[in-house]
Amino acid sequence: MAPLIALLAGTALARLAGLAGVTALDGWHPALRVGLALMFTLTAVAHFAGRRRTDLIAMVPPGLPRPDLLVTVTGVLELAGAVGLLVPATARLAAVGLGLLMLAMFPANVSAARRRLTLAGQPVTPLGQRTALQIVFVATAAAISFGP
Repeated sequence: MAPLIALLAGTALARLAGLAGVTALDGWHPALRVGLALMFTLTAVAHFAGRRRTDLIAMVPPGLPRPDLLVTVTGVLELAGAVGLLVPATARLAAVGLGLLMLAMFPANVSAARRRLTLAGQPVTPLGQRTALQIVFVATAAAISFGP
């Protein structure tokens, strides 16, 4: 739920800043970029931080090689994508890349839900709820990719 809160709060605060006169944030499209960048910064940190990292490594579907390396690489890609979202010249490409990354990582969420794993001591998000969240996140990336 924290990623959704980061997306919504980041977008709302960026939009308010735009309304308050910050020209670079004047509009929903730039505000969405900030919200999605905040969300990916939050999720990327978990790829490198102690217990959450261990839990994310456990979420990698069995049979994939080097789960630790996969978690590191996806975390780096999330951070790079977050930075790319904040640069107008690269925002669309970053959003496409992040959308594809989310689709590529979704099987890990499915696997974790089916195996009833935990993340930071709490059960992973149930599959139905996770699917709905994934649709929101990918739709946001698509809106940035194809928006004005």
